[in-house]
Amino acid sequence: MLGFPKACFLIYLFFFYSSSSCSSSLPPSCNLQKKFILNEMHKPGDVVLGGLFELHLTSCECAQHDYIIFHSLIIGFLCVSFNILGFRHAMTMAFAVEEINKNANLLPNVTLGYSLYDNCGGLLIGLSAAISLASGREEQFVLQQNCSGIPPVSYYATCSCLSDQQRFPTFFRTIPSDAFQVKCTCNLMFDFYFGWTWVGLLISGDDYGLHVAQSFQSDLLHSGGGCLAYLEVLPWEGDQNELRRIVELMKTSTARVVMVFAHEIHMIQLMKEVVRQNLTGLQWIASEAWSAASVLQTPVLMPYLRGTLGIAIRRGEIPGLMDFLLQIHPEETDNKQTNMYWEYVFQCKFKPTEKAESSETKCTGQEQINNVETEFLDLSNLRPEYNIYKAVYALAYALHNMLQCEPGRGPFSRNSCANQKSLELHFTVFTSDIYSLECKSCPSDFWSSPQRDHCVLKKTEFLSYNEPLGICLTTSSLLGTFICVVILGVFIHHRQTPMVRANNSELSFLLLVSLKFCFLCSLLFIGQPRLWTCQLRHAAFGISFVLCVSCILVKTVVVVAVFKASKPGGGASLKWFGAMQQRGTVFLLTSIQAAICTVWLVSSSPAPHKNTQYHKDKIVYECVVGSTVGFAVLLGYIGLLALLSFLLAFLARNLPDNFNEAKLITFSMLIFCAVWVAFVPAYINSPGKYADAVEVFAILASSFGLLMALFGPKCYIILLRPERNTKKVIMGRKTNKT
Repeated sequence: MLGFPKACFLIYLFFFYSSSSCSSSLPPSCNLQKKFILNEMHKPGDVVLGGLFELHLTSCECAQHDYIIFHSLIIGFLCVSFNILGFRHAMTMAFAVEEINKNANLLPNVTLGYSLYDNCGGLLIGLSAAISLASGREEQFVLQQNCSGIPPVSYYATCSCLSDQQRFPTFFRTIPSDAFQVKCTCNLMFDFYFGWTWVGLLISGDDYGLHVAQSFQSDLLHSGGGCLAYLEVLPWEGDQNELRRIVELMKTSTARVVMVFAHEIHMIQLMKEVVRQNLTGLQWIASEAWSAASVLQTPVLMPYLRGTLGIAIRRGEIPGLMDFLLQIHPEETDNKQTNMYWEYVFQCKFKPTEKAESSETKCTGQEQINNVETEFLDLSNLRPEYNIYKAVYALAYALHNMLQCEPGRGPFSRNSCANQKSLELHFTVFTSDIYSLECKSCPSDFWSSPQRDHCVLKKTEFLSYNEPLGICLTTSSLLGTFICVVILGVFIHHRQTPMVRANNSELSFLLLVSLKFCFLCSLLFIGQPRLWTCQLRHAAFGISFVLCVSCILVKTVVVVAVFKASKPGGGASLKWFGAMQQRGTVFLLTSIQAAICTVWLVSSSPAPHKNTQYHKDKIVYECVVGSTVGFAVLLGYIGLLALLSFLLAFLARNLPDNFNEAKLITFSMLIFCAVWVAFVPAYINSPGKYADAVEVFAILASSFGLLMALFGPKCYIILLRPERNTKKVIMGRKTNKT
């Protein structure tokens, strides 16, 4: 096994110094006298990667003490409030190391290890951990003659200042520089899309904001595409007077577009003042620091931030990470971090304190993580984790290439290779936000706990089969289907009777089948929305109702044709609209609706959506229609056929009774149109699951209206007044009336 020195993988927040210097007068080695008391995890290896992660926050009490790091012990700091997302960041690094060790083609015969420390989100504790990483776990370590030129690799630092190769010649990162973000924003606003030329710019008072401002001014100067109406620096301390002045400037300015390159904490403070002054009508442009912040996606702020455009860090997928996280167990790993994670998830203690309350639960280690809903296992939005994963692999491939280097083909002077005996690697990554000490937003699917110390999964809401409303609608749907089946059975049993034969039995059977589909399609609107139910519900609804209304329209035309055929010289009416033509008309009208649904599903398909805007603590599952035009055309086509059927039936209502079904059709179409005219405003003004309930109610109400109006009188005669179900009585009604 090759004897490589330990490699340091330093993970900081924003406090990173690219280089340092060591005096040559220092002794060649140092003996370790004391160790900092830190939370840590270790895995031995030929090359050890060190990482600092924010597994806890730091108590504010530590700010009351003075610290002289290199001359006295650090005392008084306290890590509080376990950060489960920081633990997931650390586990992502551990997973990447384990995955690399299992890869026979990457770093063969070399085992990677790791030393992970908790920096508690503070500079002082982070520096203590960094010193521990530099000194190693041995009792004695050798100091290098020169500590400058450490090559850091960052996944979170976007400042364009770090691209200066003169100041930071060895800096690398797995996230794009802000220079690209500025260029993209300029192209979006000034050049290619919107053509805005008069905008305001708000920045944070640090390197991140100041270099963005310089880049903007430089790009605007060279392109001449636009001008800045104002440039303001947002205060770090939340100075209310300064924020009030900035918002008043925004209100009086003629610029309606505002770009903000600042951190979440700045936007939270700014939006409080924006809401207080009720400043609306602005087009916000967001930087990656706050564009995806769920803490700003609230009903209170939506009237002010609606329509915001922004750029976000790329999200990625890490295959195998879920299985790795599910295997984390206190019995499998002997470290304090895993025990803290277990205690946090299950709200228990492995070693309850002597003064613990009777309600405190003791951890057994037999708890099932699969039975707990926790944001630790929500891998739907892996942004920092994905960059950590890529950063570890970047280091592994660099080390692999160096070890595979052949003398005479190396990348250094005279094509030489690196000296493996004096190999020293330092890998620096920036993690989360230091201002999480003040406020840290939960993921979109989570909400802050009542104690405001961790995130809990939001409750979900949708039209369920288990709630009273869903049960009533489901029962009504099944009842309507059952009635259709019963009436269809009655008509089939009495298909040779005059009442059934006189009312076009073939179209009546098809109409009953289509009504049964109308009742059944309403069930697709109940239950948790999924992709296939969202796509199928409107297509099934639209096609079923068009089939139903088409049958009614053809029956109306048949009534008119039969009456004309009974007059002298009118026999040609039925000849040109016989059984074949009737079936063809129904098929053609239904095919048009099927084509509309196909185009809609292909171009802009309905899809499930998690809506977090209705309630702060709930996620409303709903189906977005995709294309509003497609949905409108679908409803409009049904309405057109229904209106045409109503007009024809209304005009034919005074035909002789023995041929006339037009009165029943007129009444049924009147009910149908009234229901769907009332549906439109009710649907638009109903939020979340109640919109689905309104649509189901409209489907059931119109279906029951058609069923009762068209088939109720016929069933009454067939079942209760069979003496009237004769050809003589039916044909004699005209004579009696005359």
